[in-house]
Amino acid sequence: MTVTDAASGPSGTEALAPSRTVAVIGAGTMGQGIAQVALLAGHRVCLYDVAAGAAEAGAATILTRLERLVEKGRLDESTRGAAALRLERATDLAELADSALVVEAVVERLSVKQELFGALEEIVADDCLLATNTSSLSVTAIAGALRLPGRFVGLHFFNPAPLLPLVEVVSGFATDEDAATRAYETAKAWGKTPVRCADTPGFIVNRIARPFYAEALRVHEERGADPATIDAVLRESGGFRMGPFELTDLIGQDVNEAVTRSVWESFFQDPKFTPSLAQRRLVQSGRLGRKSGQGWFPYAEGTERPEPHTAAPAKAPEAITVRGDLGPAEPLVALFEEAGVKVRRRGGGGYIRLPGGGRLCLADGETSFEFYEQEIIYFDLALDYAAATRIAVSTAAATSPESLQEAIGLFQATGKRVSVIEDVPGMIVARTVAMLADIAADAVDRGVASAEDVDTAMRLGVNYPAGPLEWASRVGFRRICDLLGELHQRYPTGRYAPSLGTVRRAVEENGGSR
Repeated sequence: MTVTDAASGPSGTEALAPSRTVAVIGAGTMGQGIAQVALLAGHRVCLYDVAAGAAEAGAATILTRLERLVEKGRLDESTRGAAALRLERATDLAELADSALVVEAVVERLSVKQELFGALEEIVADDCLLATNTSSLSVTAIAGALRLPGRFVGLHFFNPAPLLPLVEVVSGFATDEDAATRAYETAKAWGKTPVRCADTPGFIVNRIARPFYAEALRVHEERGADPATIDAVLRESGGFRMGPFELTDLIGQDVNEAVTRSVWESFFQDPKFTPSLAQRRLVQSGRLGRKSGQGWFPYAEGTERPEPHTAAPAKAPEAITVRGDLGPAEPLVALFEEAGVKVRRRGGGGYIRLPGGGRLCLADGETSFEFYEQEIIYFDLALDYAAATRIAVSTAAATSPESLQEAIGLFQATGKRVSVIEDVPGMIVARTVAMLADIAADAVDRGVASAEDVDTAMRLGVNYPAGPLEWASRVGFRRICDLLGELHQRYPTGRYAPSLGTVRRAVEENGGSR
């Protein structure tokens, strides 16, 4: 490609010029979405599908969507008309010969993709950029048999492609830097937010997101809480848009479980990615979620979703004593005072002393029952304690009902609902965030992506309320590392052993001291 065929990006690198042709292979939902994005960026777009009539049907769907955008005032008629004239349908691969970029969005089978790109190499020019939208296969493996694997990249759009901003630009083992940069700048020119990553199982989002599902499933398997309560805590305390149980019901239990299993197997059965037996049984029973009418929750007409456990109203204590610094939970002190609770500050190890003698502690990976005669009540981590509308608490059987009621009443006084869960290490939000941060830190240290791109990908790709590394910095990597260490003692499988990336950040945060 010459300089005159490119549009120069802010950094001086070259994006594909709008005058160049983009081909999209696969006229399904993803292919249609990618074609629409390229079309509205000004390109001539050629849509191809091996199934007879599929390209014509896909193009018709795109044009209908553009008409709807006009009706909603999001697109002017002249732009729609010009885009319609640039949209073409191909009936043979040979018609893609003048393409400057070909994006594939066909079935997720390695042999199919390899055969397709092998045929394309005989048709397109040597400077044509070849890209796959795969979400689960190795970019390196797809390009392995190509004559020019250096011009092959992953362009992983998220569904629906016209709406979601994130694009993972994946470099395979043989991908040239110039090709990856051209793909990155092109995605940016199309109005997307691209992130760079190496070819690793799950790329960024599907790799790092595994603990969001896995820890919730683990708490459920240990009878720590029911799915509705776990979802509510992660939404209302963690700030996540959807809970993992409702989200996997939406995605499809079979799809989500297959991704988890694929990542686990690709990492040679690393215990950090171990799939859930409970989810496997759900899939085996045919309860796949919304599409089957039953998953973790029922979806048939007339059925009601189960409600999360919410404690009955309790009386707040008149006064409490805060011992030491509560760390990330320190904002609670101001909330208690605003609620009319008298707060006394004393030195100590970072906990709240209740009037009845109970200790209210932020989840740290230990369990209440290990303290025997002491009345320990744990409360969960929140993204923002002021904004949180629900808090989870847990305690051991030895804790008096009076102390538990004081804890419940204290949080209720700040306007929060309280869910009492069983005594599981790390509770719900704290262990989830710790694992997300650990997987993210490990990915960055292994060169998968930069810290900034990891956080961007998780915020935009799966709507996390904060990037995992950003959140860990707020909580403190020392605390994250300690919590994982406590979990590792209680589950000595390697799943919770802090990665070197987490340990290193904890040491740096602590001024070089462990």
